[in-house]
Amino acid sequence: MLIQFCFFFAYFVISLPSGKIVEKIGYQKGIVVGLVVAGLGTLLFYPAAGLRSYPLFLFAFFILASGITLLQVAANPYVAILGKPDLASSRLNMTQAFNSLGTTIAPYLGSLFILSLAVKTADELKAMTPVDVDLYKATEAAAVQTPYLGLAAVLFIIAAIFAFIKLPKIDGGVAEGNETTENNSIDDRHSSAWGYKHLVLGAIGIFVYVGAEVSIGSFLVNYLGQPYIAGLKEVDAGKFVSFYWGGAMVGRFIGSVVQRYIKPGTVLGFNAFAAAALVVITMLTTGPVAMWSVLIVGLFNSIMFPTIFTLSIEGLGKHTGQGSGILCMAIVGGAILPVIQGYFADTIGIHHAFILPVLCYLYIAYFGIKGHVIKAKAA
Repeated sequence: MLIQFCFFFAYFVISLPSGKIVEKIGYQKGIVVGLVVAGLGTLLFYPAAGLRSYPLFLFAFFILASGITLLQVAANPYVAILGKPDLASSRLNMTQAFNSLGTTIAPYLGSLFILSLAVKTADELKAMTPVDVDLYKATEAAAVQTPYLGLAAVLFIIAAIFAFIKLPKIDGGVAEGNETTENNSIDDRHSSAWGYKHLVLGAIGIFVYVGAEVSIGSFLVNYLGQPYIAGLKEVDAGKFVSFYWGGAMVGRFIGSVVQRYIKPGTVLGFNAFAAAALVVITMLTTGPVAMWSVLIVGLFNSIMFPTIFTLSIEGLGKHTGQGSGILCMAIVGGAILPVIQGYFADTIGIHHAFILPVLCYLYIAYFGIKGHVIKAKAA
């Protein structure tokens, strides 16, 4: 849980400063700096493994997550601004789909390169000599060194590519060569991004979305292990969890096409209502119906983050960088809401603790239908 905390805490702490950095140095340089910082974070895993220091591992992970935060703050609005504004959600859904592809492949690669060493049980460790235990722990720690050096090299190479390639420049929230002006600031009275109501509502949307997604994902193994749901062993339940996260990848590829023909807000509202209905179904049923209804939620989660993001930064103009930072800061919901759902699980049971994600999805439906609408400037 400390690992999860470090990841989401980085979003909370680094997002707003990242927005300021992006506004000052631009989107392309922001992407480069984010990749370099992430690369430095991965390099820190080498001494952390050598010293077998858990605090240093956590610090390295925080630096890595900080780089990813800056990368998202710079890259997400850049993708949204490029091209026609009405297709911004479609473009960001496509890029996020490849993000989901990475999260689908990475655990397999991680298990192949890092977890190839057979993990010994507590009883097996007790039967070993102190020298053998020390050697075993040193071997385990060293297993991450080479893979993370490889990751660092990849990140630095990508940073170098982005440093030298020519990308369209963004000026005041409009891409160079894009004659449309819809992305210009809709209200010059605001001195900062906080003055835009639809952005603030969108930040709440990001907070509850990430919180709902992580809450469901975090409880799936235990939930599917309940005798009245599926009675699966942890190892078997873990395999079914891939349907939840894989659904997000498939849904984003589909969403990138659908949103070229249907308004993003409409798609967001529909998906949020569908997700809420599925969670209600899993709460009211047992067996295969309860199991599959909660797993399918991942499919409808798919387009929520990129769609909320693009609807929230629409019309921010020169404040887009700051707005992106605010939205990324709201990802801290993934650290807070699962704890609240855990409290509900302990008090009213894991089956009915899913009422929290239901409330989150209902808010997202409101944002998709009404909350994202930008009110015209008063005369």
